[in-house]
Amino acid sequence: MRRQTIRDVAKAAGVSISTASNALNGTGRTNAETIERVKRVAEEIGFRPNALARGLLTKRSHAIGMLTNDTYGRLTLPMAAGVSEVLVDHGLSVFLCATNNDPRLARLHLETLLDRQVDGIIFTATRLDLKPPPELAKLSIPVVYAFAEGPADRISFFPDDAQGARLAVEHLQALGRSHILHITGPEDYLAVRVRAKAYRECVNSNAEVLYGDWSEEWGHEAIEQIFSRHGKRPDAIFCGNDEIARGVIDALRDKDLAVPRDIAVVGFDNWEVISRQTRPPLTTVDMELKEIGHRAGLAILGLTQGETVPTGITRLPCRLVVRQSCGGPPT
Repeated sequence: MRRQTIRDVAKAAGVSISTASNALNGTGRTNAETIERVKRVAEEIGFRPNALARGLLTKRSHAIGMLTNDTYGRLTLPMAAGVSEVLVDHGLSVFLCATNNDPRLARLHLETLLDRQVDGIIFTATRLDLKPPPELAKLSIPVVYAFAEGPADRISFFPDDAQGARLAVEHLQALGRSHILHITGPEDYLAVRVRAKAYRECVNSNAEVLYGDWSEEWGHEAIEQIFSRHGKRPDAIFCGNDEIARGVIDALRDKDLAVPRDIAVVGFDNWEVISRQTRPPLTTVDMELKEIGHRAGLAILGLTQGETVPTGITRLPCRLVVRQSCGGPPT
């Protein structure tokens, strides 16, 4: 079947081509009855506007680019879903481009997005202290940073890691856990240092933090380190991510210790592939990535429509998802 054109719509609705175009684009002085008839006919015959022609008319591509270094999409896909939910009702599409931390690939993707004349760009990263491509700051189109920090005069959204860490520790304290240990990822990550600082503020300024990898293997190894020492064992463990937490729980089980009866465990991320399947299911901190995407989508939409959007950093609150790995007070 051939593609239906504006000429077909006009003929079926009994109006001129210019009137049909005005009715569908909301331009001119077409009366309400004609607009309704033209739109109804366009839907009935399966007419879809030509995006290129529409772009020439409105001076917009009705597309947003998302540039990310997140190869596997663990962080970016939930944010992209949030962005898309905001933009789809406004007729905007999203092009997602992964850079794989390769500056050359980032430049190529950026050039492609600019060649497509996207109306704006959202940049996302896998860590808050990763520097965005410097070219972004020089663009004349709107740029918003999500889970990344842009220049002071731009708009950035990321999770409040300190608040998230406090949620986890204070929940354990409310359950009566008094010897809480923190096992987390590499110390060179800004988020790791921010969470560790918040943990110490809740527990003890001199409390030990065990730094390692973002892996289940590190969770196992950390438990071996702890239990090879003499001294009081923890009654709760706050982990830097869900993978570490699952490794910790498996290692405790190997030592015939029950979670949460003997030791309560809390993770961070709420990566449901892991947190729901852990045994017992894992209490964890959700960074609300989809909401970050929502906020970034609303910001880029406002900017493309010529609205004034406040610049600077917005830290969005995390949420504690309570499951069975914490239980009640220690026995």
